[in-house]
Amino acid sequence: MKTIFAKIFASYVNSKNQKWIQNPIKYQRKTFKKLIRQGAQTRFGKDHDFTKIKNHADFVKKVPIRDYEGLKPYVDKIIAGEQHVLWPGKPLYFAKTSGTTSGTKYIPITKASMPTHIKAARDALLNYIHKKKRVDFVKGKQMFLQGSPVLSETNGIPTGRLSGIVAHYVPSYLQSNRMPSWETNCIDDWETKVDTIIKETWEENMSLIAGIPSWVQMYFEKIVEKGKKPVKDHFKNFSLFVYGGVNFEPYRDIFKKLIGKKVDTIELFPASEGFFAYQDEFDDSGLLLLVNNGIFYEFVAADSFFDENPTRIPLEEVQCGVNYVMLISTTAGLWCYNLGDTVMFTSLKPYRIIVTGRIKHFISAFGEHVIGSEVEKALKAGLENSGETIPVREFTVAPQIKPQEGLPYHEWFIEFEKLPENTKTLSKAIDKSLQEQNIYYRDLIEGKILRSLKITPIAKEGFKSYMKSIGKLGGQNKVPRLSNDRKIADELCYFAIRG
Repeated sequence: MKTIFAKIFASYVNSKNQKWIQNPIKYQRKTFKKLIRQGAQTRFGKDHDFTKIKNHADFVKKVPIRDYEGLKPYVDKIIAGEQHVLWPGKPLYFAKTSGTTSGTKYIPITKASMPTHIKAARDALLNYIHKKKRVDFVKGKQMFLQGSPVLSETNGIPTGRLSGIVAHYVPSYLQSNRMPSWETNCIDDWETKVDTIIKETWEENMSLIAGIPSWVQMYFEKIVEKGKKPVKDHFKNFSLFVYGGVNFEPYRDIFKKLIGKKVDTIELFPASEGFFAYQDEFDDSGLLLLVNNGIFYEFVAADSFFDENPTRIPLEEVQCGVNYVMLISTTAGLWCYNLGDTVMFTSLKPYRIIVTGRIKHFISAFGEHVIGSEVEKALKAGLENSGETIPVREFTVAPQIKPQEGLPYHEWFIEFEKLPENTKTLSKAIDKSLQEQNIYYRDLIEGKILRSLKITPIAKEGFKSYMKSIGKLGGQNKVPRLSNDRKIADELCYFAIRG
């Protein structure tokens, strides 16, 4: 019965969603007008003359680009007890996140924005059912590796990780199939939590597993270690992995080895600030941009973002193949908010994107401006072209500006499943791919400003030990793919393989 209902509901939702998929600009304009109308009632709206905003050009003149630090004075007013600050009323929740530059961030979630997170995740699964005609996973147990649903309070406003907040909104018809238990989800220590999840799920019919790849990997490794066989032989009906937060490609080979077979995957693009996109076609890496989800999007070409007056464009003016910083205005009261993510459009009909990195996570110590998608592609190509087939567990890249000898270089910290036979051959292959992608990097190599990259192998579970050492093991935490300084790199050196 459950599978029949799921198929019917998936078909209905797909038909309904075609309205905004086929008319994205119409729905973006409707979203914009609604946001401005409701925002006009707030302190922020009055500070920025929302009553005089009639179109996007007016919005650009009245509302500057802000990151969390720019928005913080308004958030502080909400924390102090003031209402109608960024959005009418007061937030239902604060989603608490750890910023890389802003310390702890308190992202408002409102009565208007909360349902958009739930609906988008639901629609991603229903789209899979409709397109793939695969529905058996609904009969098995479904697990979401997430943060604790135990919430604290910030002056009367419940506060916690987004994934923990969302746990309070799981529909009743899913509760009987949902893993882990509420009590286990409430465990804060990540290693204890995973061990407890292993005990709870060991005898269960697991069919869907979701979470950030690096933390699901830890769960799978423990399953394989305990059972002495791949995941597919233990969870025979496991068929769907849902993930978000990081590019899955660097993990794909190791997951295939751990699982023992290829399983279907769905990529999501969620954040505390909103749910932006999901994978709607499964032979396409692009993610469908959600243009009817309470979010108005603007874009700035990444290579001009730090200019004094960068050009902001609405969705109808974007082009494929350009690296953009994505700005959002939302029903949570985030206005022209710099999320920090960079995206590239792969399709305009419909609008699909790939996440290319973070505007603050890049290497440009010498003007090369290497971004996340470039290093991920270079690693994949390097492994293929060097003949190495060793899965990579985790990696990050940083500049070495003052080496003890020779020219500066990019240092790649890589945790391999096992050490490659020849890291020099691999490093040359990775470097070749990076030069092919990034002309500035190539010019610096050819101009003898930089030398070719260097690989520093990290001991097994070195990244896990590093994250534990800084109190960020598990949950939504992840290691940036690259940094423009040595803060992470210098700490990882303690976990390097010597010799």
